[in-house]
Amino acid sequence: MAEKTFRGRVVVGGAVSAKALVSHGGFNTLASYQQPLILKNVKAPCSDQNNPDLYKKPLQGAAICLPQTIGSTTGGMVLMCACDMGAGPACMLFSKPIDPLAAAGAILAKNWTEHPFVVVDQLGDEFLSYVHDGMDVSVTEDGTVTVVG
Repeated sequence: MAEKTFRGRVVVGGAVSAKALVSHGGFNTLASYQQPLILKNVKAPCSDQNNPDLYKKPLQGAAICLPQTIGSTTGGMVLMCACDMGAGPACMLFSKPIDPLAAAGAILAKNWTEHPFVVVDQLGDEFLSYVHDGMDVSVTEDGTVTVVG
């Protein structure tokens, strides 16, 4: 099995391992979690029809690998609510710098919910080119991300 390591900036610390779920376009947090939150579906199938990489794939417990978030100013609160109901991802791994709204939601989720949640950004374009759905991803406290698959 091939293994590659990337180093990013820790936004929300922790150690976690999960299966990769990759979005090559921006991740619209509200559109992705809107239906799962309304229907209280903890498996959280992505409801964003405009994201062909993730549409209908379960977000719960995944290592969401993405360039950046896009969309509504409610995105941070939506992320916190998804984590609060147990539907949140295990981690979000950004190839680019995280935006303030996603950072706020990540910090709220980590500190105001029981859901374990890790966020690392600035992993680079090579990270997003290398990782694919289903690969094993592990993150360490120092922002080291190892992808195996």
